[in-house]
Amino acid sequence: MSRENQEMSKRLIAVFDNIMHLEHVSILDGLEGKLSLSEIHTIVAIGSEDFSSMSRVAGMLKITVGTLTVAINNLVKKGYVERHRCEQDRRIVKLGLTQTGSEVYRIHREFHRRLAEAMTQGFSERERQTVNQAIDNLGDFIEQGYRGLKIMDQ
Repeated sequence: MSRENQEMSKRLIAVFDNIMHLEHVSILDGLEGKLSLSEIHTIVAIGSEDFSSMSRVAGMLKITVGTLTVAINNLVKKGYVERHRCEQDRRIVKLGLTQTGSEVYRIHREFHRRLAEAMTQGFSERERQTVNQAIDNLGDFIEQGYRGLKIMDQ
């Protein structure tokens, strides 16, 4: 790995760690530490639609429905999520956010909006396109799970 790529890797790790910390702190401000970051992300996955199925939310979070059930139980107890049974098929459970859950969703969305604005502040349209391409490249790499890449040098 070139020195330039090593430096970029260090910077990416530092930025990622700081984003995760800041995201958690900014949302918890005023909530008295009642939510974990994974609970916040569960709320965000539910909040992206009016009512989401358990399987859809589990898929978005890349977890099993069983794991999601445990998280939902906790979020229902804490007052952030509501369960709604489908009238046509009572086996189907839809998830929705309470008013408090919707506020967490709104704060999270605003955090990410401001993050994107800060990242490209003062950039030309061409520079923004370059940043978007870099993010797409990184996203593709992550989606592939770096399959087939040689992680350790031989």
